[in-house]
Amino acid sequence: MNYTKALNNKIFEIISKASQELNLESYVIGGFVRDYLLQRDFKKDIDIVAIGSGIELALKVSELLQNKPKVQVFKNYGTAMLRYKEMDIEFVGARKESYAEHSRNPIVENGTLEDDQNRRDFTINALAFSLNKGNYGELVDPFDGLSDLKNKIIKTPLNPDITYSDDPLRMMRAIRFSTQLDFVIEAKSLEAIERNKERIKIISGERIVDELNKILSTPKPSIGFLHLYKTGLLEIILPELTALNNVEEIEGHTHKNNFYHTLEVVDNICPNTDDVWLRWAALLHDIGKAPTKKFNKKQGWTFHGHEFLGGKMVKKIFERLHMPLNQKMKFVAKMVMLSSRPIVLSEDIVTDSAVRRLVFDAGEDVDNLMTLCEADITTKNPTKFKKYHNNFDIVRKKIIEVEERDHVRNFQPPISGEEIMELFNLKPSREIGVLKEAVKEAILEGEIPNEYQAAYDFVLKRAEKLGLKKVS
Repeated sequence: MNYTKALNNKIFEIISKASQELNLESYVIGGFVRDYLLQRDFKKDIDIVAIGSGIELALKVSELLQNKPKVQVFKNYGTAMLRYKEMDIEFVGARKESYAEHSRNPIVENGTLEDDQNRRDFTINALAFSLNKGNYGELVDPFDGLSDLKNKIIKTPLNPDITYSDDPLRMMRAIRFSTQLDFVIEAKSLEAIERNKERIKIISGERIVDELNKILSTPKPSIGFLHLYKTGLLEIILPELTALNNVEEIEGHTHKNNFYHTLEVVDNICPNTDDVWLRWAALLHDIGKAPTKKFNKKQGWTFHGHEFLGGKMVKKIFERLHMPLNQKMKFVAKMVMLSSRPIVLSEDIVTDSAVRRLVFDAGEDVDNLMTLCEADITTKNPTKFKKYHNNFDIVRKKIIEVEERDHVRNFQPPISGEEIMELFNLKPSREIGVLKEAVKEAILEGEIPNEYQAAYDFVLKRAEKLGLKKVS
C-alpha cells in the first residue's frame, strides 16, 4: 500500500535525496506514521531511521536545506536532531538492542530495518513509510500494526514479557497510549504488565512523572489510572492513592470509596481546565483521608484534618518522584489544603467574612480552587447535585462582590510595619506584629474597610490598649 500523500512536506523529499547521495535507505517511522493513519493532529516530531549512520544522514540533510539548520549530535546514542520549520526531526541508525537486568539503557548494535522494528514498543509504533526512490511512500508493516490501529489494540511486536522487562517504561507507555487513543491493551500484554510490575522500580521518577502527566492531560485520565491500579503499578508509584481503596464497615456505618471518588473528580475537572497541576491537585485532594480515618459512635467515620495532612503529603510525593519542588508543588499543596473550604462554605450561610478569609488564603488561585471544589461534587442524588452547584454559584458571586469592595486577594496591609514604627517610635518588636495582625483580622472580619484612614485610626485605638503612645 502506498502513502505518498502523507509525505507531501518538502522535508521528506530532502531526506530522500540525502539518502540517495549517501547510498543508504531511510524511513519515517513511529508517531508520525501512526498519527497520519489515525487522522490525528500532526505532533511536529518526526523520527527517521537510516540503514546506516543516522548522524551522517542528518548532516547531509542540513547541507541540502537552504537555511543549513544546526545539527545536534548525540554520539553515545548514535542519534542526531535538527529543527525544520517548527518540526523536530530525529535521525537514528537502524539498530538491534539487548538489555542488562538492572538498566533500561540498551546495548546497541547496528541492524536492519527489521531489527529496528523489532525493538519498537508497540505494533502501532513500528509502522514505517519508505523514503527510498524505488518504493517511496510504501508502508512497511511487519507486525500488522495497521490492523491493530483499525481494531484499536495496543500490543507489543515481540513477547510482551521481553518487551516490558527490557524497558519497563513501556508498561507506562502502553497505559498512556491506551488512555490517549482510547485503545484496548491486548490481554496478554496487560497480564505481562502485572507480571513485570516490580521492574518499574528501575525507572527514574522523572520518566514516570512524564507519563503520568500525559495520562493526566487526556480527556478521561481515570482509564489510565484504573489500568495502573489493576496491574499493580499504582501501588508502587503512588501508594497514597491506592490506600484510599479501602472501604470499612463498623456497626452498619460505611464510608464512600475515596479512590474511585478521586478518579471521578479528576475526570470531572478535565473539561474545565487543561492545567496539569490543577489536575494533580484533583488527583491528590483526598490523600490525607486514609491516614486520618477514624470511627466513633456519635459521628460515624471522620477524616479530621485530612486536608492539612494531605497538603504535607504532597511535598513528600513530589520529592520521591523527583517532581519540581517550586511554585508548582506549592500550588498543588495549597489546593489540597484548601480543598474543603468552599464546600463547607457552600453548606452554610455565606457570610462576607468567610468569603474574605477564603479569598485571602487562596489569593490568585481562588478561581482554580472553586473549579476543583465543583469537580469534587460526585453525588448521584440529582437534588443534592443541583443544590451544591447552586450554592457554589452563590459563593462565586460573593467572591466577586467581596473582592471588588474589599480587595483582599493578594492582601497587603494598608498601613505598613515601618509606618507603625514611626508612629510610636518603636524598634522592630512583637508589638508591631500584633498591630499588623489586628489590622488584618479587623479587615477580614469586616470591622473596618480595607482603606488607609480606617486602618490608621484602628491602629491608634489598638495601640492605646497596648500602652503605646503616638509620637507627637
